[in-house]
Amino acid sequence: MEKIWASGAVKLTALVLGAAAINLPLGYLRRNCERFSFGWFFYVHISIPVIIYLRVKASFSWKIVPLTVGGAVAGQVLGGLLHRKRNLHD
Repeated sequence: MEKIWASGAVKLTALVLGAAAINLPLGYLRRNCERFSFGWFFYVHISIPVIIYLRVKASFSWKIVPLTVGGAVAGQVLGGLLHRKRNLHD
């Protein structure tokens, strides 16, 4: 029983970190777009189908969606911060 729980925890952690990793470059690119423009919406939402696919392939239900959304938001924010920090000295 413990082995199954540990395996699920590892898969869930990988999924959340994967959502953040996918959104890191998208958040970086989003920072170049005007807020609420087509490009801005594109970079915010393009990762959703990939994350849904990964969640379904990992056999998780919709109940973990808030965790994957949190990972995606964290990746977007970190990507935006990296862009701002990198381009601050230009």
